[in-house]
Amino acid sequence: MANETVLYDYWRSSASYRVRIALNLVGESYRSVPIDLLAKAHRAPEHLGRNPQGLVPVLDIDGERLTQSLAIIEYLAETRKGAGFLPADPLGRQRVRALSYAVAMEIHPVCNLGVVAHVMASASDGELARRTWMQKFIGEGLAAFERMLDHLSTGTFCHGDDPSMADICLVPQVYNARRWEVDLCHCPRIVAIDQRCAEIDAFARAHPDQAKH
Repeated sequence: MANETVLYDYWRSSASYRVRIALNLVGESYRSVPIDLLAKAHRAPEHLGRNPQGLVPVLDIDGERLTQSLAIIEYLAETRKGAGFLPADPLGRQRVRALSYAVAMEIHPVCNLGVVAHVMASASDGELARRTWMQKFIGEGLAAFERMLDHLSTGTFCHGDDPSMADICLVPQVYNARRWEVDLCHCPRIVAIDQRCAEIDAFARAHPDQAKH
C-alpha cells in the first residue's frame, strides 16, 4: 500500500525503540519490518537503498521515507496533532532538545554496534572489553543526565508533567543500562521517570520484549 506506514527496525536498537514509542504516542498504526543487525542485514544492498548510512530505523510515512530517529520524532511532532513531544516555548524546546541530544548524540554514538564491535576486535578479551566500555560510557552519560534533571522545569517527567522527546530518548537508554548492569543507584530521578513511562501503554508496547521478531 503506497500510504502504509512501515517501520524498518531492529528490536534492540535504541533509535528504533525511540521511534516505536513516538509512533505509539501519536496513535500511528504501522507495520514493522525487521532488519537483523547481527546478521548484517543493514549492510545489504536492499537496506542501503533505503538508507545509504545503513542504519535503522527507516520510516515510510505519508508517502515519504524518513531516517534519523530524532528527525523522525520532530516530524511527528510537527505533523500529528497533540503529539506534545516539544514544549510550546523556545526555552522549553531548547531544554528538551538538550536532554534528548545528551542521550542520542553523546551516549548512543559511542555505544552503537559498529563502535563496540571495533572495541571488541581490538581487545584480548572482547566480551569483557564490551561490558567495561558500556558500563563506563552509559554510566557516565546517565550520571550527567541525572544532574541535568536538577532543574526547576523537571516534573514527573524530564520536562514538566507529560512525556516529551527527552523521555522518549531516555527510556531506551535506561533499558541498555540495565542490560549492561550499569549501577543506577545514584540516578533516582532517572529511575523514577523510567518507571512512570513504563506505566504508559505507548512506552510498554514499544519495549524490545514486545518488539522482538
